[in-house]
Amino acid sequence: MATGGQDLTDGGNIGVGMSSCCLSGKVKEGKPTGIEKTIAGLNTYVAEPENGSKEKSIVFLVDIFGWTFPNVRLLADSYAKAGFTAYIPDVHQNDSLPIEFLQDVEPPLPVRESQSVVQKTAATAKVGATLGPWLLNHREAVSKPVIDGFIREVRKTPGTDKVGVIGFCWGGRYAILAAHATDPAVAVDAAYACHPSLVAIPGDFEPVVKPLSLALGDKDSLLGEKEVQQIQELLQSKRDEGLQSEVKVYEDQVHGFALRGDWSSEKDKKAMDEAEKQGIEWFKRFLA
Repeated sequence: MATGGQDLTDGGNIGVGMSSCCLSGKVKEGKPTGIEKTIAGLNTYVAEPENGSKEKSIVFLVDIFGWTFPNVRLLADSYAKAGFTAYIPDVHQNDSLPIEFLQDVEPPLPVRESQSVVQKTAATAKVGATLGPWLLNHREAVSKPVIDGFIREVRKTPGTDKVGVIGFCWGGRYAILAAHATDPAVAVDAAYACHPSLVAIPGDFEPVVKPLSLALGDKDSLLGEKEVQQIQELLQSKRDEGLQSEVKVYEDQVHGFALRGDWSSEKDKKAMDEAEKQGIEWFKRFLA
């Protein structure tokens, strides 16, 4: 178990939980350019490419801050500019955590490293009180059917050929689960998970059969060096059996970096940009 984590997975051997890192980060400036629709009964942000093609579609599975968080919408806009139709469904069904929590619990890495034990203990307690009930309400038995139902609806959308899924933090685990063998009606063609939380090792990774890309930070308190090595070894063994996968570890990056990094830091902005490029290149390859 990663330090400060809480095992709230539904199965597997090692449950890597969620800590105060999930509540850290920055809100990005900019105005999203997509539209809002109702799809599969869920409020959904949709960003379309210039030609309006739905041939290559990507479902964004959000972190705990939900589908209205500006950062994820702006990222979906970037994917649309790259030629994908991007969907951000409200899979929390109007129960995401408020953005105000973003800076309440954990500051960026340099400040975090200077915190006292007392400060860190207080942060962990606050996270437990905030996240515990929320995670129970949005456990796998509740959330996966909602996500599957949305993918099913996207699959049925006229003009749709290939479907990918990208997930962040809480949603990162569901991106991995979407890469399992499943009913073709809810199957995806490729998946990309950025700093996933609540993952079970090896339970969530052994059933993966679809191309899977991972972006991990080497300062992620949810996935320590030991867990990252286990994931790398698991996916390497599956690559030996023919599965397409990759694991990229980003130096000095904390949990949430690909979506909520500090773009005023040259190093953090570079990591965010590279993680965006990683996903776009992955989907260009496997949704072609």
